[in-house]
Parts: sequence; C-alpha cells; structure tokens
Amino acid sequence: MRFILSLLLFLSFIFAETEFAEPKPSIDNPRKIVFPITKGDDESINHVLSSANNVLKFYGPENVQMAIICYSKGIRTLLKKEKKIAVRVRSLMTYDVEFIACGNTMRTKHIKKEDLIDGVEIVTAGIVELVERDLKGWIYIRP
Repeated sequence: MRFILSLLLFLSFIFAETEFAEPKPSIDNPRKIVFPITKGDDESINHVLSSANNVLKFYGPENVQMAIICYSKGIRTLLKKEKKIAVRVRSLMTYDVEFIACGNTMRTKHIKKEDLIDGVEIVTAGIVELVERDLKGWIYIRP
C-alpha cells in the first residue's frame, strides 16, 4: 500500500501542470525575460540559447519579450565569424529576441560594430543594462 501511495505521489509531480502567476502571460502582458551570456565556451553559450528557445516554446513567442545581453567572454556569441552560433542567434532574432552587446567589452576586445551579427544592439555597459532591465520588472535568468 505504501508503495502505491508513493508511486501516485511521484507521478503527480511528473505530470503536474505549471500554473501561471497572475496576470497570465499574453500579448498585452508578456513575460519580460533577460538572460546574460558572460562565458565564451560553446557549452555555456548553447545552454543559454537553448534555455531561451525553451522559454519561447513554452509561453509562445507572442507572450514573451526577451533580451540576451552579452558581455565579457560572452561577446563571442554575437560575432559574425562564429558561424554555427550566429545561425542560432539569427533564428532567435526571428522571434524578436533582442541581442545586446556590451560596448565596454567591445572596446576592451577591439571588436567593431561590423564584426557583430546584423541587428545586434550595442549599449555602453552590459551589466548596467541588466540592472536597468531588472529595475523595470524584467525577470533575470542565469541558467
């Protein structure tokens, strides 16, 4: 009997539906989510891009505003020459995901605007952009 109760309890967790907080996500009230990318290795970059994709799939792209801010070694994410990563970035851009480059990192690493994937926004300081988005109610996710 204990086994059956334990199994039922376990199965209830597996199949539990996510309950949306109020107000529920919608076109008029999208979830505002910001991800940072600060590491430059493929695994770290792809983990954030996959997490962003999963969020879009769950909520639906029309119910999400999303920004991915790249600074420090994560700026590699936004370089045209990184062809495999650039394909993923452009794909997310088709769903209106904003990609933002840190101007301070660009100066430090001698990266020019023309080195970046078309459509990338540049801000003075990536970390400050994260702070300001947080203060405006954006949800900060660090996968």
